[in-house]
Amino acid sequence: MTKHQQRVTEVYHFFDNKDTVLGFRKLLDCAIDTQDMSIYKEAIDLTDWKETHNHAIDELIENSKNLLAKIEKVQVKEHVSEHSVLKAKDIVKSYGSNRFSLGPVSVEINKGQVYGLVGENGNGKTTLLRILANEISFNDGSLNYSFNEKSKNDYDLRTKLVYIPQRTEKWYGSLKDNLKFVLSNHGVSAEENETRTMMMIARLGLWNYKHLKWSELSSGYKMRFELARILLRKPEILLLDEPLANLDVLAQQVILEDLKSIANSVNHPIALILSSQQLYEVEKISDKVIFLKNGRYKDNSDANGEEESQLIIEIDTNESRDKLLEVFKDFKLEKLNFNGGVYVAYFSTETQFYEVISALGNAKAEIIYIRNISSSTRRFFVN
Repeated sequence: MTKHQQRVTEVYHFFDNKDTVLGFRKLLDCAIDTQDMSIYKEAIDLTDWKETHNHAIDELIENSKNLLAKIEKVQVKEHVSEHSVLKAKDIVKSYGSNRFSLGPVSVEINKGQVYGLVGENGNGKTTLLRILANEISFNDGSLNYSFNEKSKNDYDLRTKLVYIPQRTEKWYGSLKDNLKFVLSNHGVSAEENETRTMMMIARLGLWNYKHLKWSELSSGYKMRFELARILLRKPEILLLDEPLANLDVLAQQVILEDLKSIANSVNHPIALILSSQQLYEVEKISDKVIFLKNGRYKDNSDANGEEESQLIIEIDTNESRDKLLEVFKDFKLEKLNFNGGVYVAYFSTETQFYEVISALGNAKAEIIYIRNISSSTRRFFVN
């Protein structure tokens, strides 16, 4: 089964389970993969119908499956990636003696991969992103892009390598007109321009906002506009600085799911690197997570010394420390820290996570949440 067929099958499952919200977004992903303007137009018409028939769930599912059947028949040319699109080796950026220093950092990323970049404020996330985006220089190391030799000029390079800062610049006119302007600069014909623009508006949830101006949009929708504008240019690498800032919890989950799906496009996957304070949410969609502290680099596969043989559990509870120590008395508990309002328990490798959960349950301990962070970047924050 091809990747295109797998994505189509997944969409059928969503609609079979009446999950029309996520199912419809993934339907649009499959439509975009076809690069077929007739499919695009049907998807656009269906989006318009959906927005005016909010309660016609059964009819939406039927219409979506009919479009999906047409999408399934399209022969989609799948991208085959053989080389890393970005390679950074031992990057070091120094601002002088006794001042901030970043690195060394080594990163290698392929198309279709998502890298999360986490760390407390002031630890070098934006600096690293801007270096990888070729916006600022670095002192030592090497940085290579697989497409650099094919780029005819700096504009061509900037089309393929895009950095979106946390605060984006103001624009004028309507959202739709700005998006159409992007494609007109790339020589796209008027009819195709309209179709591609409306398709991107539909995919990024901007349908009811397409005629609004910059001042009429919330921060979250301004970010969605920036994504739409960039994705129309079909970049190779996309670097996002705090795209989840100023978004509520639900909006964060939606945009991350969208970014993962877009990065995994069948015929035009993107290498995606994003920084965020939302550790757990980013870890869910990332192939790898980079952690920066005081400019020093670790990732979620790093393990050394004692840490490699530890089970590390984060526990939010109103129970006392003595109660937890009593529950864990039969385990090889190495230390129990109280960190940031939660307990962090370190056990030897013989201890299993399910055993700890069982012991807490048997003791009728009141647990607000419990999480195994043994392989999460979270363990670097609490260590």
